Order: sequence, then structure tokens, then C-alpha cells
Amino acid sequence: MIPRMFRRALLSALFGASALALPASAQQAYPNRPISIVVPFAAGGPTDTVARLVAESMGRDLNTSVVVENVGGAGGTLGAARVAQARPDGYSLLLHHIGMGTTPTLYRRLPYDPVNGFETIGLVTAVPMTIISRKDLPATNLAELVALARREKEKLNLANAGVGAASHLCGLLLQTAMQVQLTTVPYRGTGPAMTDLMGGTVDVMCDQTTNTTEQIRAGSVKAYAVTTRERLPSLPNLPTANEAGLPGFEVTVWHGLYAPKGTSPEILARLSKALQAALRDEKVVSRFNDLGTSPVPQSEATPEAHRTFWMADIAKWRPIIQAAGAYAD
Repeated sequence: MIPRMFRRALLSALFGASALALPASAQQAYPNRPISIVVPFAAGGPTDTVARLVAESMGRDLNTSVVVENVGGAGGTLGAARVAQARPDGYSLLLHHIGMGTTPTLYRRLPYDPVNGFETIGLVTAVPMTIISRKDLPATNLAELVALARREKEKLNLANAGVGAASHLCGLLLQTAMQVQLTTVPYRGTGPAMTDLMGGTVDVMCDQTTNTTEQIRAGSVKAYAVTTRERLPSLPNLPTANEAGLPGFEVTVWHGLYAPKGTSPEILARLSKALQAALRDEKVVSRFNDLGTSPVPQSEATPEAHRTFWMADIAKWRPIIQAAGAYAD
């Protein structure tokens, strides 16, 4: 007969060996705790709005909490750095916009690799931009705004959410299209920039429909044009920039979901599946439509499609930023 103490030791060894023999997914299924999505901008902005809609729906599919964490500053690079330097275990994600396509050229020194520091999960949505101003600005249409800008030049203030933000990039293109240099006023996020625009502290801004549609409908700001090829169902009376006097001026802001480099293909696939489920969610689709945008097709909410699009966008923006000399340290 085996003494009791040896039986216990033998059973413990057997069970331990069995646990080690199980695949990692069986030992600790993913996810088994809350997931954080970092938004690299202030709360209340357009990227934050997109993230919160997607996070809530993804959480239901993943059967866990998906929490949005705002880490603003430095044009989105502080939040991006947080995720690039996080453990690649699927619990720290990044939801960023078109800035991921411009950062590799825009910033000369960063504490992380803006391209090779991330794995792609999938594209989320492409948001139109709107050209807006404080409601008492003496310009009733886009042609008058262009004339006012050319007359006043640096006397006119152009707000943005910081270097590298979508509003900053759109503002660069807008000044180029209008052939004028305005005084830019950077903020720590679109939320405070919009607050000051409504308060009359700044004059003009170019920002995403997810942040401007409700303000335009409420009459809190004056709207001149939308930056898409066709008018938006959510703002049917707002002309396109092309119609209103800036031919060929088209800008949309895409959003994508990222994980730290080294995250396993299995986790990326699970997250992509949850993202696709969120983009089919009727509540998400309806809310996106209200804000003047829509989810990307399911085929684009994949790691492969996302990376292909991202690399092409980096190549597209590089000569534009170099020509403008719009670098940030």
C-alpha cells in the first residue's frame, strides 16, 4: 500500500501534468477579464464617440466588459504609445483614426514604432468632415468664407484638436485649398475646441460629422459644407465642398482597431470577429447613420484588409505632409 503522503504527491503531480498538457486556450480562455480600448484623445470627441459605440457591442460578443480609456495629448501619440508598450495579451487595444496614417511622417521622434509597434484588428468606419464656424461669423456660405479668409488671413482663428488630429489634417488641406494661411489654435481634444467654437472664442474648424452633426442641427455652429463627394442623408441641406466652391476638396477620416505587436493570431481573430459583430449591430448602425457615417463592409473589418489600407494611407499622406512642412517633434 502506498503511504497517504506519497498518494497525495502522486495525485498532485498527475493533475499538474494534465494541466500543462492542455492547450493555453483551455487553461485560461480569452477573454477572462475586462478589455481596455484606449482612445488617444479627450472624452467627448468624435473618435471617443465611435469607440464607445463599438466597445459596448463588442463587450456583448466577448462576454466581458470593454472599457474605453481616454489618454489624450501630443496629437494622439501618448495613447498610442501606451498601447504599443503594453503586454500583447489582448487586454489593451487602441482605437485610432487617420492619424495612424500620418504619424509615421508627421513625427520625427517617438517613444514607439508607429508602424511596427502594432497588430491590426480591423477597420471600423470612415467619417466625413464638415467645415463649420462660430455662428456669428460674417460669412453665410463657403464662397464668402473663402473670401473672408483671404481678406483677414492670420486674423482668423482655425481651431483643431492638436497636431496630428483629424481636425488638424483637414485644416491643413483647407488652408491649401483656400490658398491662405490662418492662425491655428490647437486644443487638447475636439471636445474643448468645439466648446470654444460655440462660445465664439475661435472662428473656424474642420471636424468629423460624429462631433458636429448634432451641433449643426441645433444651430450652435454655422455649417458651410461637407467634405464628401455626395451630400449626406443626415445633413441633406448641407452642400458638398465641391458644390459650394472648393472643387475636389474631399476628406474622410477612417478609424481602425489595433493591438500591441506580438498579440497572437488567435486573439486577433477573436477580436476581429467581435468587431464584425459590433458593426452588424442594429444599434451601432443606426447611431452611426445619425452621426453621418456608417460601418465599413465586413470584409474590411479584418486584420489583413486593415493593414493593406493603412500602409496605402501612409504612402498617400507622406508627400502631402512633406510639401506642407508640417512636422512635429
